[in-house]
Parts: sequence; structure tokens; C-alpha cells
Amino acid sequence: MSYVSTDDIIAQVSTALMEDLGGSLTPANDITANLIPAAQQATATIITREHAVVCGKQWVEQAFALVDATLTLDWHVSDGDTVTPDTVLVSISGSARSILTAERTALNFLQTLSGTATVTAYYTSLLAGSKTRILDTRKTLPGLRMAQKYAVKCGGGTNHRIGLFDAYLIKENHIFACGSIDKAVATAKASHPQKMVEVEVENQHELQQALDAGADIIMLDNFTNEQIESAVALNQGKSKLEVSGNVTDERLRSLAKIGVDFISSGALTKHVQAIDLSLRVTIK
Repeated sequence: MSYVSTDDIIAQVSTALMEDLGGSLTPANDITANLIPAAQQATATIITREHAVVCGKQWVEQAFALVDATLTLDWHVSDGDTVTPDTVLVSISGSARSILTAERTALNFLQTLSGTATVTAYYTSLLAGSKTRILDTRKTLPGLRMAQKYAVKCGGGTNHRIGLFDAYLIKENHIFACGSIDKAVATAKASHPQKMVEVEVENQHELQQALDAGADIIMLDNFTNEQIESAVALNQGKSKLEVSGNVTDERLRSLAKIGVDFISSGALTKHVQAIDLSLRVTIK
């Protein structure tokens, strides 16, 4: 989690809690929880109702801590663990009011990030035995870029560039505005020689131009499998090859056999299927 700071997690969780609490971190604003006597203590468990890869522990911890620092959590799993239905993920004890106030925010983060990790693990399993790695994209939920990219790592995937600042991805409109693939790549390498330069191409002619320009990675956009095979033969290991577009789980195995280096999929982070979780409370 080197690029997910505690400050970022606190900011994300605080924003989510304030959506529930009328714009401020004031647990007393939870009018339904206030029906419970203030001194009432409880224990609770979060369980999963389906198979999943766990991700989001620190977001859960911050959700409960920001509501009530006296709550205690006892985790039975770690991020990246694979779990089966009815597995207890974490036990919580303390104020019944506080547990119920933090419940939904904690579950929202845990179910969303675990959903991203779980689908990534599934995609990764389809590439087992090959050199091909699954990449995420910038198609993340707004405000959760780092969180979802961390979830991809928990699921065994590989992060593409984090944003617009850490690597070049030269697409059709960039090429048009710059004048040519060669000009765009040359300018990129002169401007930031230490940064990776990737070029998106739509046909074999553009692929050859990108190879001649010295692109580090070439993205084959919406190529058929036959076109990808031709691209691998033409490339001869000069650049890393990435496949993007029309990537389905059914197609992953065949793409891995062709021998590309990367397959990128926005589905890992934008088509999030939240994991079915449940919090169960026991009053002391």
C-alpha cells in the first residue's frame, strides 16, 4: 500500500461518513441509533455471504475509529485472503450506537474493494501459466483511484499507470495533435526520458510506426486475435505489447496463448459487483 496513505484513507472515509451524518462527523446526528440507550454495549461480526478476495481492512478500521475510537476490532482475515461463504471477517465490540452508525460506511468500502479484488483474482486465474499479466486502467470510481488500484493488487493484478502524471499513453487524438506517432514519442522521450512511453495503435501500419519510434509499450486497440498474432510476429520482442478493447473473460485464455505481455481491462474497476456482506449485532 505504498501509494495509499493513511491520510487519503481517512479523507475518503470521512467524506463517506459525512454523507450519512448531515455533513459533519457528528455521530449524534444518527437519529435512529439514538433510539438505543447510550450505555448499551454490543458485539458484532461482519461475514461474507459469498466467495471473495478480501480487501479494505484499513477503510473499515477508519470508519469505526472516526465514529468511536473506543471500539475494538479483531480481524480474522487479511487483505488478499480468499474466503468462502459465512466466513467471519472481523469482530467488533463496544457501543451499540457507534457500531450501527459506522456499519454502512464500513461495509460500503469493504464490499466495493473486495469486489474489485475478487474479479481481478478471477481474471488472473484465467491467465495462469502464461507470461501475460492483467492490468487495470484509469476507469475507476471517482475519488477511489488509489483504493481500487490497491484492490487490484490484492487480487493479484498489476497496476497500469496511476494517472496522467506518471507515464505516457499516447492515443489517437494526441497523435493527431502532435502530427505523427514519431513526433509524439520523440517529444515524450525528450521531455521526460525516465518515464514509460506507451502508444495506442489501431492497425499494423501504426504498429510499425510505433516500433520505429521506439515506444516502450504498444497498446493494440480492438485488434482481433489474428491481428494480434501478426503483431507479435512483427514485434519480435522489441516492445512490450498490451491488448485492450473487447476483453472478456471468455477471451482471456486465448489471448494469453498468443504471448502478449499485458491485457488491460476497465471492467476490473468500473463494473464493480459488490460482495454480499452482512453485519450481525449481539447485545450484551
